[in-house]
Amino acid sequence: MSGKKCKHCGSSEIEVDPARGDAVCTNCGSVLEDNIIVAEVEFQENAHGGASAIGQFVSADSKGGASGFGRAFNAGIGQESREITLRKAREGITALCQQLRLNQQCIDIACNFFKMALARHLTIGRQSALTQAACVYITCRTEGTPHLLIDISDALQIDCYQLGRTYFKLSKALCINIPPTGKCNYIFYVIYASL
Repeated sequence: MSGKKCKHCGSSEIEVDPARGDAVCTNCGSVLEDNIIVAEVEFQENAHGGASAIGQFVSADSKGGASGFGRAFNAGIGQESREITLRKAREGITALCQQLRLNQQCIDIACNFFKMALARHLTIGRQSALTQAACVYITCRTEGTPHLLIDISDALQIDCYQLGRTYFKLSKALCINIPPTGKCNYIFYVIYASL
């Protein structure tokens, strides 16, 4: 940072560390800037001869801070694992909604429920297909579509009871007020299933 002076002590001895992303006055120790975004990428070699990137990765939809390069960063693709998880979830939700003949609005709502579950770490330890299906069923219930839990279970060939448990846990953890199912949906299903 040539030409800059410390606003605390007036010293011009300022050390910029691009790896940490900060600028520090070496005279008084004040941190003058942090989270500096640089356009260059540097690599360091580890003891086994492998290379790793130095710095921080800032995702396109991040609000504020950056995450460090590490296990969550896929160097081959340049995306965070969260972004990859959301992309795969959108693909799965879209495929299921198309099977059920749900519109784009329902797809977007189900994806938003999935994002909420992911943000609250409710997807950990659950099969992704079950979580996606539960988000679609929450959408069906909140939007008032005539789909039943067994319709989604049949479409994905998954256990209806596991799907029901996942649905109840997600809806309770996300504090979603689910309207009750009317008897007409059950009657419609019985008539439809007998055809």
